[in-house]
Amino acid sequence: MHLRQCLVYVDLNMVRAGIIDHPSQWYWCGYNEIQSPRRKNVLIDYERLAALTGFNTFDSFQAAHRSWVDGSLATHDKRRERRWSESIAVGSNTFTTDILSQLGSRAKGRKIIEKGQSFQICEETEPYNPLFDGEKGNIAPENTIIWQQDARK
Repeated sequence: MHLRQCLVYVDLNMVRAGIIDHPSQWYWCGYNEIQSPRRKNVLIDYERLAALTGFNTFDSFQAAHRSWVDGSLATHDKRRERRWSESIAVGSNTFTTDILSQLGSRAKGRKIIEKGQSFQICEETEPYNPLFDGEKGNIAPENTIIWQQDARK
């Protein structure tokens, strides 16, 4: 469930940014890697991804993936979600506990928070606020680079 939600959330990044209307329009996204698998220089273990999301075949996963993305777009579910954007890991309690354990000493100051049916590894932002609050604003137009949609070359 969490992997599926994460895939869709990442696929919609450029849609949320207002750059494109559908992830298929962004050449470099995971959506296109899944919907039009490469024959050379493959980035994804397609069969493993299908198995991890509970499907017996990649074709059935691929159709479901397309449906998830289109369903999310149809419901206008394009909001930024803090759990995906600001957490170190999101998943089941077992998954997040295992990740926290693997972090070892890097886990200091990080904790698991339960949110509905999800668990997230988060860190406190309070210690950073006095240092960075003044710098955390919207990106100014003079510091913005507009992506060109046809820059596929």
